[in-house]
Amino acid sequence: MTRTVIESKTKTVVIGFDEPFCVIGERINPTGRKKLAAELEAGNFATVEKDALEQVACGAMVLDINAGVVYNSNPNPNETEPPLMTSMVRLVQGLVDVPLCIDSSVPGALKAGLEAAEGRPLLNSVTGEEDRLELVLPLVKKYNVPVVAISNDDTGISEDPNVRFEVARKIVQRAADFGIPAHDIVVDPLVMPIGAMATAGQQVFALVKRLREELGVNTTCGASNISFGLPNRHGINAAFLPMAISAGMTSAIMNPVRQVEMEAIRAANMLMNHDANGGEWIRFSKVLEAVEGGMSFAEASASASQAASGRRGGRRARA
Repeated sequence: MTRTVIESKTKTVVIGFDEPFCVIGERINPTGRKKLAAELEAGNFATVEKDALEQVACGAMVLDINAGVVYNSNPNPNETEPPLMTSMVRLVQGLVDVPLCIDSSVPGALKAGLEAAEGRPLLNSVTGEEDRLELVLPLVKKYNVPVVAISNDDTGISEDPNVRFEVARKIVQRAADFGIPAHDIVVDPLVMPIGAMATAGQQVFALVKRLREELGVNTTCGASNISFGLPNRHGINAAFLPMAISAGMTSAIMNPVRQVEMEAIRAANMLMNHDANGGEWIRFSKVLEAVEGGMSFAEASASASQAASGRRGGRRARA
């Protein structure tokens, strides 16, 4: 079975067909967040710290870090993003122990993030565009890390799922030319909004199955794309995620603070037999009970994790 291994200094996360669904926290990203962008330009990392701790407490297994701020003082991202990425990576990995996903369209920022990260981060991302392949794949090989492969190329994003599949195939083949195995490629087949394309959900489910069966790769997506432009988006996302999981999707870049969506993922993990004896579902239920009783989510999550660790320790002691 395909296993994509991501590591921090102390923790290993495996994305795989027989593994629990991997939640990659998306919040540390200034795109569309004016307040966060202004803070980062001013050297203020308070929101980054809050987002890192909160996302892990809510269940994120990996944290995506994007330093894509357009500075008012210097609009050149090739100059501003690499040092900011270095600072953000060092800060976040000093706060939490989960692996990181280094996210940028600037090759220099990707390299800076890889140099600062401890362990084996996920790189986000490479596309089928020729110049992007030539810039990013050598980094993937040099640092021996897995990479997100996005199914668009020089012609843009196709609405035809067969074209997007062929772009993914091309990236996997080109990666092989660099000595990068398929298990280190996590394909994003690109989820289209169902508000604009009624068959978008059906398309991505079929694509995920093909990617798994024909290319043998793990998959990811920007989960909220499916509901873009529609009301009650979290209800749609919460339905989409278990359906994607049953189709074979193995991870998503998403907001773990939205507990209706996380609850849907935890239920899907249990139903897919990726949660042995329902242990994670039971732990999560106790967290929700504690939150309803007035405890903060972070406190409740830490308390439930400590209790679960104590029970595991007790069983080992009696063995």
